[in-house]
Amino acid sequence: MFTLAQETAQDWWDVEALFDTAFAPGRTALSSYRLRDDVPPVAALCRVARDEQGQLGGAIRYWPVLVGGTPALLLGPVAVHPIAQGEGLGAALIRDTIANAAEQGFERVLLVGDAPYYRRFGFARLEGVIMPPPTNPDRVLGLELVPGAWDGVQGEVTRAA
Repeated sequence: MFTLAQETAQDWWDVEALFDTAFAPGRTALSSYRLRDDVPPVAALCRVARDEQGQLGGAIRYWPVLVGGTPALLLGPVAVHPIAQGEGLGAALIRDTIANAAEQGFERVLLVGDAPYYRRFGFARLEGVIMPPPTNPDRVLGLELVPGAWDGVQGEVTRAA
């Protein structure tokens, strides 16, 4: 059993170690990391999942970005420790934070990911949204937290700060 909670400063290194475990070496060289450099995450949406012993089982972070000058949230990374995979923890983190983002008044979420996986949360391929290269455009996905939030929003994805 895992409990979801807001990430704290004390969680930072555990979360970074989880991301290192879950992703290939060199993850910080990905283009999406250029959008995160020197930009603090949206703290209220960053969550961790810990078991009864306090072991980190999963984590998710969000970052502010601009799409053609329009504010959006960049979801990611999200990761589940290998020993906790297949239990729905990643889905719980995504659903919890999406609901929280909507409650806080955010309008749109962007991510780079696998469409078949993220489709179940309502994400769909975005046309005209350009992530820094080398990003496969088929993996650029968006979710509207407010109906019509992606209508007319196009352009390059840039850092918010």
